Amino acid sequence: MGLLDGKAALVTGAAQGIGLAIAKTFAAHGAAVAIVDVNLDAAREAARELAGAGARTLALRCDVTSEADVVDAVRATSEELGSLDVMVNNAGITRDATMRNMSLDDFRAVLDVHMVGAWLGTRAAATVMRSQQSGSIINMSSISGKVGNIGQTNYSAAKAGIVGMTKAAAKELGHLNVRVNAIQPGIIKTPMTAAMKPEILAQRIAEVPMGRAGEPSEVASVALFLASELSSYMTGTVLEVSGGRHI
Repeated sequence: MGLLDGKAALVTGAAQGIGLAIAKTFAAHGAAVAIVDVNLDAAREAARELAGAGARTLALRCDVTSEADVVDAVRATSEELGSLDVMVNNAGITRDATMRNMSLDDFRAVLDVHMVGAWLGTRAAATVMRSQQSGSIINMSSISGKVGNIGQTNYSAAKAGIVGMTKAAAKELGHLNVRVNAIQPGIIKTPMTAAMKPEILAQRIAEVPMGRAGEPSEVASVALFLASELSSYMTGTVLEVSGGRHI
């Protein structure tokens, strides 16, 4: 038996990286999974991969900064997969630059995708979960939101904001048996970190007591824990998956 047998999950930004790893892990534990991404072709390819392994999947295009897109994705998941038991707000972008060189557009773009996107996803999922009287919402923060990174005033602000929003939402939804938690990954092997300058990546890995970057599957395992009944009495928590960096 899987930890998510009979459950339906929606994962944003699920066509690659951490989102795809979460989708694969959920599917391996019995969940039907809606793979949601702004790139529909990539979402369909990922869904075909999971379906080939026996999973029940749904591919949807969604711009998480669009209220209508998010509401439609949640509705489609609930209708086509039968419920919405787990919502993972994972979609993200970076627009790194020092504050002096960062444009206002790039600052707002990152806040819109990460923080506004997570808020829209949490609100839309809560509407469905409220009527079910159950559900788990998982928001993807970052260690950058805990300590701040040079060149990431936008990203650090957004990821810190997700923590506050998660805690507030947990207080609003707890009496409905809807849990809201967050994950703060550190340096994880994804296309986003692969684009970093080698010297900066090496410097950040040197700060990790475990001496290495994490794998997307290691974040996915923590998401599985939060999605399942193993964490049934946990809400408003922030779990660091960072190899001990910034402890």
